[in-house]
Amino acid sequence: MPSKDKLILALDVNDPEYALELVDRFSEWVNVFKVGLELFTSAGPDIVRRINERGKKVFLDLKFHDIPNTVAKTAVVITRLGVAMFNLHASGGMEMMKRTKEVVVETALRENLPRPKILAVTVLTSISQDEFKKEMGYQHSIRTHVKHLASMAYRAGLDGVVASGHEVSTIRNNIGDNFLIVTPGIRPKWVPPDDQKRTMTPSEAIHNGADYIVVGRAVLGQEDPEKAIELISLEILSA
Repeated sequence: MPSKDKLILALDVNDPEYALELVDRFSEWVNVFKVGLELFTSAGPDIVRRINERGKKVFLDLKFHDIPNTVAKTAVVITRLGVAMFNLHASGGMEMMKRTKEVVVETALRENLPRPKILAVTVLTSISQDEFKKEMGYQHSIRTHVKHLASMAYRAGLDGVVASGHEVSTIRNNIGDNFLIVTPGIRPKWVPPDDQKRTMTPSEAIHNGADYIVVGRAVLGQEDPEKAIELISLEILSA
């Protein structure tokens, strides 16, 4: 698979015109762009349509986590919006995930729309093992928890999960190849550390079994963003 089909660029900005400039600027290397809370709150749903008009796909990263009825109704709107992928928190429970999948399938079939992929967020990459136990109160490891949440998402019929590179191989070995894994917290060796705790290089994540890797500051925060994304693309190919 070409590197541009495995690389997702995070548009973590609040100016919609600048976001579209980034889409145009990096279209040679990227087919899927992530729209998160900051950009969606600033620009609204129209940013998705404008990215789609450029022939690119959108991963809507809003991490829904609410009662099943609320998330399911929101998923209908998201399906009509035309995103390629969106996510919700696996910790919202089995009923929330199953109901969301059902209404997305029903809406897509009834209205003859492309069905977006639904991903379950496991444990945020900004959370360390120490925080997971001492602050959040879990007695088991993050790896064990991610494995459990991924299994829930699989049984609920979701298309895949969002998980750090450290848990990718565990998920892949437990569930198999027919399950998408999107991996954030990607940091090439030449990028300084930040608030992401469970990070991994592009080649390590791909080697472990990630289908997509998400990069943001590793590209946009560099002095030469084009050179950075070129190096990351080459690293994906080498993996």
